[in-house]
Amino acid sequence: MTRVLAVSTAFPPHRHMQHEITEDLVSGLPPGSGRDLVRRLHAAAGVESRHLALPLDRYRALGTFGETNRLFVERATALGAEAVERALRDAGVRAEDVDLVVSTTVTGIATPSLEARLAERIGLRPDVRRVPLFGLGCSAGAAGLARVHDFLDGRPGGTALLLSTELCSLTLQRADLSTANLVAGGLFGDGAAALVAVGGDRPRTEPGASHPASHPASGPPGPTVAATRSRLYPGTEHLLGWDVGDWGFRMVLGPELPELVRLHVTEEVESFLAEHDLKPADVTAWICHPGGPKILDALADGLGLPDAALAASRRALAGHGNLSSASVLQILQATQADGPPPGTIGLMIAFGPGFSSELVLLAW
Repeated sequence: MTRVLAVSTAFPPHRHMQHEITEDLVSGLPPGSGRDLVRRLHAAAGVESRHLALPLDRYRALGTFGETNRLFVERATALGAEAVERALRDAGVRAEDVDLVVSTTVTGIATPSLEARLAERIGLRPDVRRVPLFGLGCSAGAAGLARVHDFLDGRPGGTALLLSTELCSLTLQRADLSTANLVAGGLFGDGAAALVAVGGDRPRTEPGASHPASHPASGPPGPTVAATRSRLYPGTEHLLGWDVGDWGFRMVLGPELPELVRLHVTEEVESFLAEHDLKPADVTAWICHPGGPKILDALADGLGLPDAALAASRRALAGHGNLSSASVLQILQATQADGPPPGTIGLMIAFGPGFSSELVLLAW
């Protein structure tokens, strides 16, 4: 039984309202090149504000992929460390007690990977097991929790850390006027999230521990992970991902995605829940990746959910944008802060390249 002790988030200091970002992007386009389209797409994104890794006026000066990736490594390492240190403190866990760290990102490339770069800085043991994940896109937050659960299911005395760090703004192609890039420019934000979990046999703190972070976890008890499921949908790999070239990462975003969610993911959710004698109506904590308003609408329509079911996802999208893999962890943090009563059933849902889905069944 995997127990989630704490979830934390960290955001860059540069926060901008959506209209500020829109007008900055529009001002860099030549006349007659779709300025009105950019404004319409951004207005329909369901985003009110976002955090950015850099000051808004620095993005126009960015040049090569090498330059942006160096900035990614620098800023992502610092932001990830902030999220991890906060999660460990909130969980009452010492960094040296962590047995496994899973790190996820899809917005930059780092070798050594991010968790290796911050290991000594935050005090992880030299023999900590590391699992860096790249390429799972927005689904990696849920997939990362599933892999943490796999580890702790086999090592119930263990402690695991999950880190998701996404600086989506550094991937934007300002000269790309494709619909996919314009949509991405209105949706994605920057942020990091970290989660601390323990196996069923692990106490929250070691008896007699004197490390300043070794206090009991604060707040209401976190959820346990009951089950997980991963699914690839054949023949859909061309619909979501990156086109990688000299320019860096270029968004691939098929217009068919909302319909795929409606037709396949809703059936997947119902099948997964049925394995555990549950129906969508039994789930009262929906932790759904906010891929965009159309994705959330398709999921709600397909499962027959009331408007309130996905309110947390819509709030996350409005306040921070789509944080790729970090979004579901941000929504889990917000859900936990509301103090779900004992007996609450939760479902984490995220989508990624492949096209793929990740489901995590939670219980409070």
